Amino acid sequence: MMRNKKFTLFIAFLSLSVAGSFIKIPALVGSVAFDSMPALAAAALMSPLAGTSVACIGHLMSAGLSGFPLGPLHFLIAVQMGLLSFCFGLLYQRKFKITAILIFILGNGIGAPLCFWPILGKSAVLAFIPGLAVGAVFNGITAQLLIPRLSPVFNRPNVRIHHENKS
Repeated sequence: MMRNKKFTLFIAFLSLSVAGSFIKIPALVGSVAFDSMPALAAAALMSPLAGTSVACIGHLMSAGLSGFPLGPLHFLIAVQMGLLSFCFGLLYQRKFKITAILIFILGNGIGAPLCFWPILGKSAVLAFIPGLAVGAVFNGITAQLLIPRLSPVFNRPNVRIHHENKS
């Protein structure tokens, strides 16, 4: 029974991430969207590994909707998003909530694009950073506002409804 609940919650977060990938944040790269907010919530409320999976799939969905503007680099970006969500989940669950959000925003908005400096060049990377930073702030703050409101639902014991057959 517990496995079904976890799977259902994972699918719910994944669905929210896919839905968030349709909400684009104006940036130079068209894949910046609200896809990582549900991943951060999944990492904090379920497990860092669940958040990693939601982040990777959510980013690939967002990139796909915008036509994979950076081509196969989006697979590396998905890995970066997964690692950032994993770190966020670990820090958040250990009560380092402010550190978790700061690491995510700095990592996603500045650190992740800097990794592509040798491939894309200085101009492209510096042009991507403002949009990515704004997207990271929006996703991170929205997750920080949402997680405490969802937390009581995750800590509540299961409610069972017994149905009677009236045949």
